[in-house]
Amino acid sequence: MTNLKKHPHGLKLLFVTELAERFSYYGMRAILVLYLIAAFLGNAGASRLYGSFAGLIYLSPLLGGYIADRYWGNRRSIIVGAVVMIVGQLMLFASACLVKQSIFLDPLAGGTIDPNVDNAVPFWLMMIGLACLIIGNGAFKPNISTMVGGLYEQDDSRIDSAFTLFYMGVNIGAFVAPLLIGWLTADGGWANPGIFRWGFLCAAIAMALSLSAFVYFKNSLLVRPDGKPIGVAPAKSAKQESKPASKRNLWHIVLCSLLALLLFGLFSHSAADVNDYVAAVIYAVGIALPVLVISDSSLTTSERKKILVVYVLALFSVFFWAAYEQACSSLVIFADQQCDRSLGGFTVPTTWFQSINPIVVILFAPVIAVLWEWLGKRRIEPSSPAKQAIGLLLLALGYVVIAFGTNGATVASKASMWWLVILFFIHSIAELAVGPIGLSLVNKLSPARFASLMMGLWYTAFAASNALAGRLATLLPGSEAGHTSSILGFPIENLTDFFLVFAIMAGGMSIILFCLCPWLKRLMK
Repeated sequence: MTNLKKHPHGLKLLFVTELAERFSYYGMRAILVLYLIAAFLGNAGASRLYGSFAGLIYLSPLLGGYIADRYWGNRRSIIVGAVVMIVGQLMLFASACLVKQSIFLDPLAGGTIDPNVDNAVPFWLMMIGLACLIIGNGAFKPNISTMVGGLYEQDDSRIDSAFTLFYMGVNIGAFVAPLLIGWLTADGGWANPGIFRWGFLCAAIAMALSLSAFVYFKNSLLVRPDGKPIGVAPAKSAKQESKPASKRNLWHIVLCSLLALLLFGLFSHSAADVNDYVAAVIYAVGIALPVLVISDSSLTTSERKKILVVYVLALFSVFFWAAYEQACSSLVIFADQQCDRSLGGFTVPTTWFQSINPIVVILFAPVIAVLWEWLGKRRIEPSSPAKQAIGLLLLALGYVVIAFGTNGATVASKASMWWLVILFFIHSIAELAVGPIGLSLVNKLSPARFASLMMGLWYTAFAASNALAGRLATLLPGSEAGHTSSILGFPIENLTDFFLVFAIMAGGMSIILFCLCPWLKRLMK
């Protein structure tokens, strides 16, 4: 079986560092929407704010990747990012320490915010904490992923399995965090929002442990196959990179900046609040920056074709993750308010459902890694685009299953939690066909001088998908009194309608991508 013993020791360090950092992030994420609903916002408002936050979390690696490529290098960027994220988690902890109960009735019974309760200070502490998490993640996320590829020669056949194992480390942290933090905050809710502070504190401690491990072992373990250190300094200094091309590319940069402004104007034309403006920024940057990179005059025709493949798959991944990331917004609300969580005499904490995905990934990641290697040796392994299409198809299947299971369910007659368990299982297998393979593909197809920036661009797709996911989550019916929704003129009257929207979206994208696979394979050669 594929395991860490077959890989460089540096992968073990990156595995453990990312494990602890992901514990921090997923622990915070497991309770964030619940905290927002309990302390500050309604269901729809919490979903939209979470979507904006998650979108910026994945947009910030663009700046972090650029700074690492030009100035700091991977190692320094990871250390700075970790410190800023620790500050962010502590700000969330302070917010929850000061927050007061503001809802005087159960939200499903028509509860409203008590006008006599002032939570302005906790709210702004929370917003500052979320901003720190966005900035810190931007420095941390693209660089630790890039360093995984740096441990191997470019044509090393172990790279795909290395990223799959790295992904397994991510999911160990993601598995433990909701269980522990869910246990610590099990009594949290609209009547007791302050108890969420213990979850945020645990997240801060985990991040500190992640930073300590990285700083202590980085010099001895993070080396290339020839013994040279990785991530110490950019391949070219900013001076060497920019000086000869500054005049030649000035108008190129200006035109792409104008394109971004134009797109922002179009996307924000009908903006109703700050979340819409955040989404407009994400969509505008997500289009303009890829144009800037692929039109760079230093790229060869072969490099440009490979970058185009990354862009096409990034576009399809937007639809994948927009449906998948409902796990952190609408599905959290569904589990908390419209799902029967009784198990004997025990009520399963809402956050525990978020541990299903990582435990499935932990158990099946080695199996999938071995499967790809076995198929590869026999020359029948699906191409990376085909793997992405398979993932989209499985995602659609998961939503078809839960749409069937929730048929006829209402707030008064809640759905069985086992349909949610089945959905998370299927989606976890789908993730293994999309997540690690996408990271590996970016590493293999990106020009070395744009490695971290291209990883940042890949995460831009995650940013766009989370912004879209936040908007789609507001379509969840029956979660608030009097709340109705529709999409493209079609009303969403029940849970089955809601889940079928995602099934149709993912299934349609899967079919289109399967049709494009032969063309994408030719571009990759």
